[in-house]
Amino acid sequence: MTEIKRPDNISEKPYPPSGYGWFLVAMLTLAYVLSYIDRSILGLLIEPIKADLSLTDEQIGLIFGPAFAILYATMGIPIGWLVDRARRTWIVSAGLIVWSAATAISGLATSFWQLFFARMTVGIGEASLSPSAMSIIGDSFPPEKRGKPIAVYTAALSMGGGIAYLIGGAVLDWAKSSSSIDVPLVGSLAPWQATFFAVGLPGILVGLFFVFMRDPERREVTSEDVGLAGNSLMDAARYVGNNFAVIGGVLSLVCVMTIIAYSQAFLPATFTRTWGWPAEKYAYINGIGLLVFGPVTVIVTGILSDKFSQKGMVDASFRLMILGFLMMVSTSIISMFVPKPEIAYAILCVNIMGMGIMSAMGITSLLRITPPQIRGQIVALYYMVISLAGLFLGPTIVGVLSTRVFGEENIRFAMATLPIVFGLIPFLLIPYIHKRYLVQAQKFS
Repeated sequence: MTEIKRPDNISEKPYPPSGYGWFLVAMLTLAYVLSYIDRSILGLLIEPIKADLSLTDEQIGLIFGPAFAILYATMGIPIGWLVDRARRTWIVSAGLIVWSAATAISGLATSFWQLFFARMTVGIGEASLSPSAMSIIGDSFPPEKRGKPIAVYTAALSMGGGIAYLIGGAVLDWAKSSSSIDVPLVGSLAPWQATFFAVGLPGILVGLFFVFMRDPERREVTSEDVGLAGNSLMDAARYVGNNFAVIGGVLSLVCVMTIIAYSQAFLPATFTRTWGWPAEKYAYINGIGLLVFGPVTVIVTGILSDKFSQKGMVDASFRLMILGFLMMVSTSIISMFVPKPEIAYAILCVNIMGMGIMSAMGITSLLRITPPQIRGQIVALYYMVISLAGLFLGPTIVGVLSTRVFGEENIRFAMATLPIVFGLIPFLLIPYIHKRYLVQAQKFS
């Protein structure tokens, strides 16, 4: 392994002070926690929403997946273009306010289509966050010190999911003892409706705070060694086209993760229908599991990635991502065929760890081979592709298989089918993707 040195093709502008860089990471992580709570709370409220709005699993799958993905994914590219040019903290602020308000308004839905359009609006707002966050983090830390801050930011997924599950469990318990709650200026709401207000409104205040935060100075790669002349959409598209094998390979592996992850919105219903666990019991246990295993896994993974990178292993993040991939796919299948819920959930704890590794190292691997001046657009493309795959295919296919193929009482078979179908081909391509990744990563080392 060789000693890391600053490549000649990267500008020598100083990075922000470490303290301010980590302050930015902390605030972006808080925003990501709020976004994931707003995004995932629907999965905990499936049964009461189905009962009140007379919906099927198939309709819930459409609301959880395509409704959110349509604008979350498609707005990512124009927002990414804006991220490479405009003040990123203001973009985060606007997005936070939009998605938080839309989450609260979801609590007023009285039909499938009203909830569908409310979730679309949540997607518009959340599309602004990660392209901005990864661009900000990339301009705040050098490559060999980027793993830890990205891991901390990515830990928000499990923190937000854990908090959402704990909130959802409390709501389900509450629903058993209270049929409605009075909300000022709104009126009487069912507990699931009031929950959308409770998790949505705090984000508006956090969004206002971002207005006053300073953007870090942008950095550039000026050499033609990476095949890049400017930072237009055409420049970004040309870079992706010239490096499609490696970028597409990374995306294919992470897409499997999002497909499985978003399908797990049906896990509370799966544990209820398969093993008899009440949804609130699963919610409490999974909330604790996510908070215990998720953040620790991604932060330790980030530390290891930085440690190996500083020793000259330019593909460290990619190697760790493959480990996470193998853990995630295998446990997603095995957990659905065990006799007891306790065993199933113990296996899913390993699944949480695998997903944590992948979510942290997927974007770290991408940033390692992305020129800074198109980072916003490439990160937007990354989130667009993995979100379209995850949200359209994950919950939608599980819902369709459950309703139309296996029967809704046999939903676990739908859950187990997904990782088998989507994980096989990317698994076989891992050696080829790794070889191409190593070549490209060396250009930025």
